[in-house]
Amino acid sequence: MFSFDLLINALVIGVLLGGFYCSLALGLSISFGLLDVVNIAHPAFIILGSYIAYMMGVWVGLDPIVTGILFAPVFFVLGLVIYRIYYTSFEKRGAEALRGLAFFFGLMFIIEVGLIVVYGVDYRSVDAVYVGPSINIGFVGIPLRMLVPFAVSMVMAIGLITYLSKTFTGRAIKAVAQDRLALQLMGADPVKIKQFAFGISLATASVAGALLIIIIPVEPSVGRLYIGPVFAIVVLAGLGSVNGTIYAAIIIGVAESMVATFFGPSWAPAVAFGILLAVLGLRPSGLFGR
Repeated sequence: MFSFDLLINALVIGVLLGGFYCSLALGLSISFGLLDVVNIAHPAFIILGSYIAYMMGVWVGLDPIVTGILFAPVFFVLGLVIYRIYYTSFEKRGAEALRGLAFFFGLMFIIEVGLIVVYGVDYRSVDAVYVGPSINIGFVGIPLRMLVPFAVSMVMAIGLITYLSKTFTGRAIKAVAQDRLALQLMGADPVKIKQFAFGISLATASVAGALLIIIIPVEPSVGRLYIGPVFAIVVLAGLGSVNGTIYAAIIIGVAESMVATFFGPSWAPAVAFGILLAVLGLRPSGLFGR
């Protein structure tokens, strides 16, 4: 049954959900949108970040967000190594894109199976002071377990956008997608720039994984549920538009929340794909096309 109170609550939750989705899609917006590297394993790295946050909470009682930030440099270095392997094995040889996609599919399954072997298939969750309480403003309830990830995600997104816009390396990352030759004429090595950018994209997965396990319990295969939504967000924003990722994520978050509230949760997963098909049909370049 429709009611104004229900509508406002669904809208608020949708915005918070969209902000969280932004953290999931930021890394893919860089690797796929700017570098043309179809890292289908990105959600699996996010789940890996979730399990690291879980284990650090169990071992030393560390806050999941702090864990995500502390392990971001580790994921960055991992990204450098993975891109170097990918470049040497595929890009440098001019291999078909399908082979590169198979490489990332392999990584995804290795991570997933590794987590299953070590932790099993049971759901894992974390404890924090903001997991459970809510802020009530009139008839609107705002769960802190969604508000805190929203705030952290927005800080990460704005920081990344600022870095890409205001620094030489950030502008060089954008230039890789726009004009590789001009980048070389400016004295920058496109391969090293892409490697650095891929490291950044994977570093965001550490923080996103910590935010994910705050919102919901996770198990090794949960990452598959987010492959569709994160790609839909990147395409909806427009390939290469990191700024547009914020707006696209909020659009999909609000749409999913509305559908789940008024039509049932079982319909929510179809929202991202429906919006994706509509955008590809009406505006293939996305909202903020390259």
